[in-house]
Amino acid sequence: MIGRPAAPIRSAFLILAILAAGAALADEVAGRVVAVADGDTLTVLDAGHQQHRIRLAGIDAPEKRQAFGHAAKDGLSSLSYGRTVTVRWDKRDRYGRIVGVVLVDGTDAGLAQVRAGLAWHYVQYAREQSLQDRQAYAKAEADARAQRRGLWSDSVPVPPWDWRAASRAVGTH
Repeated sequence: MIGRPAAPIRSAFLILAILAAGAALADEVAGRVVAVADGDTLTVLDAGHQQHRIRLAGIDAPEKRQAFGHAAKDGLSSLSYGRTVTVRWDKRDRYGRIVGVVLVDGTDAGLAQVRAGLAWHYVQYAREQSLQDRQAYAKAEADARAQRRGLWSDSVPVPPWDWRAASRAVGTH
C-alpha cells in the first residue's frame, strides 16, 4: 500500500528535526582573549569587535580574595590571554555571561585549570556536561588531589561556593 511507508518516513523526519533542534542549541564564539577576570571567567573579542564575557563550563575556581584565587587567575591568563580561542556554548548564566567550553589550540582551558589544581570540577552542574567531559574533569580533579597540586596542597581547601556563602553571611563578598 502506498500509505504504509508514510509513518516510518514521518518518524525519520521527526527524529531528524529533533536532532537538528538539539544541534541548533549549540553555538560558537571565536576570538582573542582580551581580559581574564579570575580563574574561570574571561572576555573574548570576536572578529566583529564585540566582547563576550565567558564563564568556563564545568569548573569553579577560587575567588580572587580566596586562597589560590590569584594563582587560578594567573593560570588561566598564562593559558589564554592574548590568544585566539573557540568557545562552544549553549547557555548563559544569571549574570548574562556565556557558559561554555573554551578551547585554546585544542586544549580545554577548564580541564587544564582542574588538572593544575586551580579549580574544582563543578559537580553541581556536571549534568550539563557531556559524559566524556564529566569523566575527564572528575579524573583530572582526582589526579590533582592525589598529587596535591595547586589548591589541593592546602590542608583544608575551601570550595568557592562555600567561601562565597561564608562571605555573604559576614557581609564581605
